[in-house]
Amino acid sequence: MSQALSDLSTMNNPGENKKILTLCVVYNNSHILLGMKKKGFGQGRWNGFGGKVEKGESIEKAARRELEEEVGLTPLDIVKRGILEFIYPWDARIWQMHIFSTMRYSGEVKESDEMLPRWFSHAEIPYKFMWPNDPHWLPLVLAGKNIEGVFHFKDKDTILSHKLREI
Repeated sequence: MSQALSDLSTMNNPGENKKILTLCVVYNNSHILLGMKKKGFGQGRWNGFGGKVEKGESIEKAARRELEEEVGLTPLDIVKRGILEFIYPWDARIWQMHIFSTMRYSGEVKESDEMLPRWFSHAEIPYKFMWPNDPHWLPLVLAGKNIEGVFHFKDKDTILSHKLREI
């Protein structure tokens, strides 16, 4: 991962208290698979598939596990696309999300206890019902770009500031 944003965040500071998360974007040239979060953090929003990295688990293995648990898919070509950090006023930790993508997978898309999946055309991505940071970075990932960025939130619906770069 690039050192390009070291002036923007604490991505490369191992001393920081971080919550490490994954997110996998499943897409093809015309559509993206999103899940409506049914419970927990992010409930009521469309999102990619991911979650916490378990103790002793690699970040990529966590991304693969979460995709299978949440929507029943096993990625065949998972690619690391970048890191985003989120600073929230309700948590002293920095939430560091490792972004992955896949265009090839095995399995059948299925609903889980946590997510209701649905395909959207790229032109009809429901950004109004997603996290407010998604319109900033998701189009870059869908265009095949790799990213690093930091988003500082006032609350769950308001971004105070952000910096985002292609790497």
